[in-house]
Amino acid sequence: MYSRGSGIIYGFHGCDKSIAEKVVNLKQPLKESINKYDWIGNGMYFWENSPSRALEFATHLMNNPGKSKNPIKNPSVIGSVIHLGNCLDLLDYEKLNLLKFGYEILEATLRSSNKPLPINEPIGNLQELMLRELDCAVIETLHKVRKDENLAPFDSVRGVFWEGQELYPNAGFREKDHIQICIRNPNCIKGFFHPREINSKFPLI
Repeated sequence: MYSRGSGIIYGFHGCDKSIAEKVVNLKQPLKESINKYDWIGNGMYFWENSPSRALEFATHLMNNPGKSKNPIKNPSVIGSVIHLGNCLDLLDYEKLNLLKFGYEILEATLRSSNKPLPINEPIGNLQELMLRELDCAVIETLHKVRKDENLAPFDSVRGVFWEGQELYPNAGFREKDHIQICIRNPNCIKGFFHPREINSKFPLI
């Protein structure tokens, strides 16, 4: 009864400026990510309340063209107003138990057919789990189970991630900690916009 919250958030997506213009002007839809290593399953990805992180990510892809299927020449950000709807919110203790249930089903299903579990693979100097095939498979299994059981589908998935260097020695925080949103139901997105710059002559509200 208390896990849904207000449901309205701001999400930000990093991409090339040409894509941002088309999406904001409703000339094309925002494409879903359907990689088997997606962190919180397949869907449209947003950084919650962080246009600067979305821009940093788009800039990173521009500087590392081999890491993106769609090369970025001019990094830009799409802002969105999102209603999370029926959300698999992994900041909610109760929903984490559902995720564990999804793993148990995946593990039993693969074991019965003598197939190995996918794994989350670390990459980079920090050995962070950047390729999350196991997590993606668990979440997609949970979506499938709900569909098979005629349960209300999850419209979105929300997760928190610790990423990057420690902010200071022995810190509990890292330089790229963030909350990520994955939208499965496009009707959750109430509108797109170009993020504005702060007007320094007035207080920030």
